[in-house]
Amino acid sequence: MTAGLVRTTVDGAVAELRLNRPEALNALDLPTARAFGAAVAEVTARPDVRAILITAEGKGFVAGGDVSAMAADPDRGHEVIDALLEALNPAILALRENDAPVIAAVRGVAAGAGLSLMAGADLVVLDEAAKLLLAYDQVAGVPDCGGSWFLTHRLGRGRMMEMMLLGRPLTPEEALSAGLVTELCPADEVDDRARRLAARVAAGPTRSFGRFRRLVDAAPGASLAEQLDAERAGFVAAARTDDFKEGVAAFAARRKPEFRGQ
Repeated sequence: MTAGLVRTTVDGAVAELRLNRPEALNALDLPTARAFGAAVAEVTARPDVRAILITAEGKGFVAGGDVSAMAADPDRGHEVIDALLEALNPAILALRENDAPVIAAVRGVAAGAGLSLMAGADLVVLDEAAKLLLAYDQVAGVPDCGGSWFLTHRLGRGRMMEMMLLGRPLTPEEALSAGLVTELCPADEVDDRARRLAARVAAGPTRSFGRFRRLVDAAPGASLAEQLDAERAGFVAAARTDDFKEGVAAFAARRKPEFRGQ
């Protein structure tokens, strides 16, 4: 368990990472980015963690990068951004490459890097009154934390360019319809519902879940022949796991499987 700018707790097989800078709507300054990177490294290194929940303290999820830190010395703003992404990019990759599904519990505003973090999650529980926007057009920046990859893959080029060029926000209902969000609910229910989802997927076949994600990520850029080969390799590898053997045995016995993530 860690405390500070990112509070990390592990309950059973679920790790919860709670950003804790509510006075700034959890905007990512360098200390917060480094704390988040350390927290991600900690939980992704644990084989007992089979689901990762990302949430935040206060009324907002993440209001992007901390622009005030950049405005303090505009001539060195590029250095601030470079340092932020040096800390954040390995965390984004670690979450994506780990087998444990990632669940985001999002209340209030998710802007810029906050929207990227949300889009990178496998399941999202969203405040029905949330504000989702990129806002890079207002600061002459470009998407970061994987936003250009996650959002283009999930929303399509047209919607992404509309959000970038016109600063158009994405409504919660549009996010749900587009498949970017799993469910909408009142703000005060977001964390509890997300924890229930996290507990459910933490009881699943974790290594197969990681293979699911890698197949889905690769599909848009793969030919059918390439995807068939990847599916074959993935399924053969999955069939060697203890969880596959348990799943087959449970199916044959007409009982619920008890997966261990192995």
